[in-house]
Amino acid sequence: MKWLLSLVVVAILAPHTFADDQKNEPKPAQSIAELRQQIETILKDTHTPGVSVAIVHRDGPEWVAGVGKADVASGRDATDETLFRIGSTSKAFASMSILLLVEQGKLSLDDPVRKLAPEVWFENRWEANDPVRVVNLLEHTTGWDDIHLREYAKNAPEMSLRDALDYDHHSRISRWPPGTRMAYCNAGPAVAAYIVEKISGQKFEDFVQQNLFAPIGMKTATYFKPASGKETTLYHGDGKTPYGYWNIIFRPAGSINASAQDMAAYLQFYLNRGMANGAQVVPAADIERMENPKSGWAAKEGLKSGYGLSNYWSIENGFVYHGHDGGVEGGLTELSYLPEYGVGYFFSINSGSGEAFGRIGKAIRNYITLRLQKPGVPAAAALPANAGEYAGWYEPDSPRTSMTAFIEHLAGLSRVRMENGKLLITNLGGKDETFIPVEGMQFRYVPKKEAPEPVATLALLQPKQEGRFIQAGAGTTMKQIARWQGLSEIVLAVFVVLAIISIVVYAPFWIFGSLMKERRRPAERGMRIWPLVAVLSLITAVVIVMFSAADFIGRMGNITGWSVGFFLATILFAVATAASVVALWRAPEQGVRLGVRRYSAMVTAALLIATLYLAYWGIIGLRTWG
Repeated sequence: MKWLLSLVVVAILAPHTFADDQKNEPKPAQSIAELRQQIETILKDTHTPGVSVAIVHRDGPEWVAGVGKADVASGRDATDETLFRIGSTSKAFASMSILLLVEQGKLSLDDPVRKLAPEVWFENRWEANDPVRVVNLLEHTTGWDDIHLREYAKNAPEMSLRDALDYDHHSRISRWPPGTRMAYCNAGPAVAAYIVEKISGQKFEDFVQQNLFAPIGMKTATYFKPASGKETTLYHGDGKTPYGYWNIIFRPAGSINASAQDMAAYLQFYLNRGMANGAQVVPAADIERMENPKSGWAAKEGLKSGYGLSNYWSIENGFVYHGHDGGVEGGLTELSYLPEYGVGYFFSINSGSGEAFGRIGKAIRNYITLRLQKPGVPAAAALPANAGEYAGWYEPDSPRTSMTAFIEHLAGLSRVRMENGKLLITNLGGKDETFIPVEGMQFRYVPKKEAPEPVATLALLQPKQEGRFIQAGAGTTMKQIARWQGLSEIVLAVFVVLAIISIVVYAPFWIFGSLMKERRRPAERGMRIWPLVAVLSLITAVVIVMFSAADFIGRMGNITGWSVGFFLATILFAVATAASVVALWRAPEQGVRLGVRRYSAMVTAALLIATLYLAYWGIIGLRTWG
């Protein structure tokens, strides 16, 4: 469910979205009491009601608690037994369920999905040579779009998993050959869970309860709405306005409710390599497999970091964590652990505050690593002999959701160059990111303010007949493009933005002038009015998205005034642009000043470019509820 953040600039499943203030950052807590005090301060600063938290070592928990309020209206406190929504952290149970069936010899991670569940609809034009396999479902390498807003918005607590998969399958179309690029997709784990149901003969939730929840010691965890008084209430950013309970139709992808006690047991299970309560619940080899990606170009070329089976690498201040984050509207969760050091943490807040999420995570990490020795950093190697071939311009090539690809395409344009034995990536904001070669075609990132990263996180790729690519992080794949293409896109984007700004700035002057009889110029009226209508409709579409953010799923995933308004605003933008072209074309030679004609031609060209670009990406006439 992470893609909602990229749509509305609201943290739902995103990693840290707050701005660090190094000068005012508190020193690492020296004790649990001090850490609790820091967290209480963060909750107060960010209007976040409460948090569920667990810090666990291999031999047992150090701190398991609820801090703050589980429900503001009643004043009910959060405790270590309060159930919080853990969002996409739920996905790991789909992966573990599949691995249990693999251990039983009932399937393989490399089995084609079409063989196991032919009744589940998806489209893959490369199926003959590159079928969608079970591993692709769990490592997000199917190439599918993320699920659509209509699927997010469906509220049907009793819907079966099969019915959920049949509800709207249009997102399950591979956009590139499976097993090449990673793009996060909530449908993958849901299809995997359906395969578990089909093979085991049990409902997925029952299978997990019997084979994972109970043996691990997650006594109160549930995929369904808990009894009243057991769960936390989720809140908007003000910390007072509650959200209703979100019954996610793809329950295996993100619907678990769990307490700090449940998650402490779950963390200890990871730290003990699949063992809990003296029994080996999941083979240690399966835990290791979950932590290491195997599908995707970079993984196949030996890059160890990335997104494994519902478990990904993250590097914070020189330490390598494994785990998963998650979120729903009004709730954010993080589960991370350091297997080599035998320590990990979990926390979940009942607010969508990215600032609170980031600050709490940093406070906990500072505490658990206070006395730990950072891992060694690989020595710098020489640049690969063909590194110079990878210099140039790149564009994102693995968008998570097609709906926001038009933004990512422009915002992600980057320039790559090699200088002084290093690889530098410069984004449109002019910010340089530095990478140092460590082995073969792999590089490690050098942060400006934190400790250097101890593992490679970037790889240079050149798949057969595909061109040159760079993968940085878990799922950012960039494709090399021609220099003229990159520069042209930047120039055109700047041209369009400046033209739109000029229309807004110029409008009050000609509107005021048109009120004066001696300055009225009827022949120029259409050339002025239609570009302004186009810009105002575009601004309206943006404003609708911004102001619908607080309840984005409900407002835009259903037929509402918000979603219909956005649809109509984009249509009006295209119509007004076309009318601008017509007005310019039909403008008489007499009665139109040369400067006005030239200006009109310029802004009309800019609007036409914007319209064609948005139409290409499917934004014109977009029915977000469809």
